[in-house]
This record gives sequence, C-alpha cells and structure tokens, in this order.
Amino acid sequence: MTTRISRDELAQRIAADIPEGSYVNLGIGAPTLVANFLPTDQEIILHTENGLLGMGAAPEAGLIDPDLINAGKQPVTALPGAAFFHQADSFAMMRGGHLDVCVLGAFQVSQHGDLANWSTGAPGAIPAVGGAMDLAIGARDVYVMTDLLTKQGEPKLVAACSYPLTGVGCVTRVYTDHAVFDVTADGFALREAFGENTLASLSELIGLPLEPVAEPVQQEA
Repeated sequence: MTTRISRDELAQRIAADIPEGSYVNLGIGAPTLVANFLPTDQEIILHTENGLLGMGAAPEAGLIDPDLINAGKQPVTALPGAAFFHQADSFAMMRGGHLDVCVLGAFQVSQHGDLANWSTGAPGAIPAVGGAMDLAIGARDVYVMTDLLTKQGEPKLVAACSYPLTGVGCVTRVYTDHAVFDVTADGFALREAFGENTLASLSELIGLPLEPVAEPVQQEA
C-alpha cells in the first residue's frame, strides 16, 4: 500500500502550483528542491534572502561557483538577467509584500494557519528564525513543505501549535508526503490525497476534522 510520495515528487507537485510570472522565495532545506522542477517554458523568478533575484537550479557536478550560494549556503546558479544586491534590500522585498509565494518547512502548522518552524525547544537545539518570520508575513501566499508526521509518528498538522510561532494565520497551503491541504476559515481542507490515503484515513491520522476543498463556483456568462 502506497501512502507517501518522495521528497522530489513533492517538490515537483509544489512547482506545478506556482503561477507563471511569480516572484518566489524557497526556504532553507527541502523547499530548495522546488527549483529543480520549475517549468522551463515559464518565467518564475526565484529570490534568495542573501541578495539574489533570478536564481536557477542547483549546478551540475564540476560547475559549482563557490561565490554563488543561496541563504542555506548551498551552491546555486544564476539565470540570464539575474540581479545581486545588499541583504537589506532583499529583506525590504520580503517585508514589503513584493513576493508572490514562499515555500517554507515546518515543525507544526495549526488549523488556523499559524506556522512554527524555527524552534522545538529541545535540549541542544539551536533556534534560528532567520528570515522565516519576514517571509511568513510578507509573501502573498505561504506554502509549507513538510512530512505529515514526525519521526515519532506525531502529526505536524495540529489544532494549535505548541512550539514558538514564526507567524500567525499566515499559511495558505500545506504540502506533505501524504496529501495536500488548504487552510480555510473552518480549518484544514483536503485538496489532494496521495496513494491509498483518503479523507477519512487522513482525518484519523492527524486527529482533526477534514473537508474536501470546495469546487469553485462556475459563473454564468
């Protein structure tokens, strides 16, 4: 029984939902994989908070420029027309509402769209909120990319976050290895289930009620 998709498959699924012409920030960690699956026939402009607009996919082996990195210090490429600038200008873009989409990881997302992704409070953990709070409140749409369950089997989608918050009511959609969920005024709604997952099984897994995403109303001409 298949109930999970791989991280690369999830990154590809997220990339398919990013509208053409969008300015997008990909958070540190798994979200950076989305860059490798963006359609080549569309203009989607990637922003990184250390001062690059027009970031491309990861470089091929042997073609790494050590001076060209993203915010997570991973080597990246720059597309033709890319721009480099001061980090203060980069944060002004984030805080000023100039990004259409950001993709962030998460420890927890509440049914109200609250995001906790910078600290679990575990002994020895190094809390580092970085630019996540600026992205969470600055981007028009906040997509979360995460496993549905922790390594201990606890759901990351919760009624209320128990970890310190990154942003309040900021998450638009949650992409997990089991399913895709929208955050609505009534809580989580199931947009797409992967493999053998169902509305009922996912609701039982996270311990929260789920509704299917409502179909858009067809407007009469």
